[in-house]
Amino acid sequence: MIPEELQSQLTGYGITSFDETALREALEAHAPPYTLIKLAPWPARRWKCHYRLLVGEKIYDSQSAGEAYALGLLAALKHSSKTLES
Repeated sequence: MIPEELQSQLTGYGITSFDETALREALEAHAPPYTLIKLAPWPARRWKCHYRLLVGEKIYDSQSAGEAYALGLLAALKHSSKTLES
C-alpha cells in the first residue's frame, strides 16, 4: 500500500488504481525505461529504504515496489504536465 498523500496526488492526474501492477503499467506508459532495485539488507538499513527506482538521472527510494512505481509515475506525470503547459 502506498501513502495516502501519494494516492491523493496521483488521483489528481486520473490514476485511481494503486496496486503494484497497475502502478507499474502506468509508469511504463508515462516514463522512459527504468530500473527497480531491491536492496540487500545492509544497504536497506543504511538508506532506510527497501527499493530504489532509477528513471533517467532520477532516483526514488521507497519501502515497497508499489511506492517506488508511484513516486516515479508522479514525477513523470508532473513533468509531462509542465511540458504541455509550455
